Amino acid sequence: MNEFSLKYGCNPNQKPARIFMADGSDLPLEVLNGRPGYINFLDALNSWQLVREIKEATGFVAAASFKHVSPAGAAIGKVLPPDLKKSCFVDDIEGLDDSPIACAYARARGADRMSSFGDWIALSDECDEIAARVIAREVSDGIIAPAYSAKALEILKGKRKGAYNIVKIDPSYVPEKTERKQVFGVTFEQGRNDYKISKELLTNIVTKNKDLPEDKAIDMIIALITLKYTQSNSVCFACDGQAIGVGAGQQSRIHCTRLAASKADLWNLRRSEKVLSLDFLPSVGRPDRNNVVDLYLSDYDSDEVLADGNWQKYFATRPEPFTRAQKDEYLSRISGVTLASDAFFPFSDNIDKAAKSGVKYVVQPGGSIRDDLVIEAADKYGMVMAFTGMRLFHH
Repeated sequence: MNEFSLKYGCNPNQKPARIFMADGSDLPLEVLNGRPGYINFLDALNSWQLVREIKEATGFVAAASFKHVSPAGAAIGKVLPPDLKKSCFVDDIEGLDDSPIACAYARARGADRMSSFGDWIALSDECDEIAARVIAREVSDGIIAPAYSAKALEILKGKRKGAYNIVKIDPSYVPEKTERKQVFGVTFEQGRNDYKISKELLTNIVTKNKDLPEDKAIDMIIALITLKYTQSNSVCFACDGQAIGVGAGQQSRIHCTRLAASKADLWNLRRSEKVLSLDFLPSVGRPDRNNVVDLYLSDYDSDEVLADGNWQKYFATRPEPFTRAQKDEYLSRISGVTLASDAFFPFSDNIDKAAKSGVKYVVQPGGSIRDDLVIEAADKYGMVMAFTGMRLFHH
C-alpha cells in the first residue's frame, strides 16, 4: 500500500487529505486498527524517530508521549522507584518491573501528565501485554511500534470502543536523504536531519567542573534527542533516564527555560510525601486526580481546591496546605538535573533559572557572543557544561 486516505488534514475544512509515497513504493507502516488522522501521523513519524534514536544512542528501549508534534515526555526503560510509580499512577500494575518497554512509557507519560492527556505513543520495541495494560488506562489517541504481542494487540483494540489507532512501523525503513514540503504553494527542500547524537558530542566540557558521570551523559543524550524532535525554540530538563520538562515552541529562550523548569519542578513536587499521601476518594478518576494534584501544587489555585466544602469533592480527609515556603524548601534539595538547549543560551539568566530547579549538568551548542558569561554563571553554581557545536532546530 503506497497511499492512505485521511478523513481531513489539520482541520476539518482541509480536504482531501492523504499520506503517500511519492516514488510509488509501499508505505513503511501498516494501520492495524482505527483511522489515524493527519496530525496523528505527524506525531507518529516524529515520535518513532525519537525513540529509535534514543535506543540506538543509549542501548535502552525507549518510549515517547507526543502531543501536537512535540514530545510531552520521553524515557528509557529503567525500573521506576516506588515514589515515582505512585506519582505516575502505575504502582498497582503487576509485573511492571519485568517490562522495560512498559517502564519506559510509564516514565514518559508521567513526565507531564496534563500535556500527555490524549497523547500519541511511540515505542522503540514490541508492545507487550504489560505496556498495553498501562496504555489501556490512559486517555490516548494512538500508538506506533515495530511490533505487538497478540495479547497487547487484543487489549489495545479494546480502547475507544474499538477505534483506537494502532500503527505498525517497519523498523528497517530509512527515508531518502532529501526531504521536501510545501508552504503556500512553494516547495522547500533540504537534507534530512540525520545528525547522530552520541557520547562523542559531550567531550568539549567548557566549565571548571568536568566530572560527567555515565548516567548524566545518558541524560544529556536523551535530552538532546528529545529536542531534535521538539518544535523550536526548545529546552529540555532530564533526570534519571527521562525528560522531566520540555519547553517547546517559544520565541524567547528564557521563556522556554521557565516553562520547562516549571514542568520539572512539578514532576519533582509530585513525588513529595505531601502529594503522595493525598487521600483521594475512590470515585475520583485518574484524569481528575491528575488535575487536582496540579491545582494543589499551584500557588493560585490550591486555595480553591482546599476551600471549605470544595475539598470534599475529591478527598476523604482534608489535605494540609502545601505552602510556597514548603515547596521552595523541598525543591532546594533537588540536584543532579540535566538541562539541554537546541541552540546557544544568549544570556546567563537561563542558567540562573535552571539552578533553582536543581540543574547541575548543561549541554548546548555554544556559539553565543556571551558564551563567557554563560560559562561564568555555570561555574558559579558548580555545573558541568558541554558544548556540542551543533544546533538542533526543528520546524
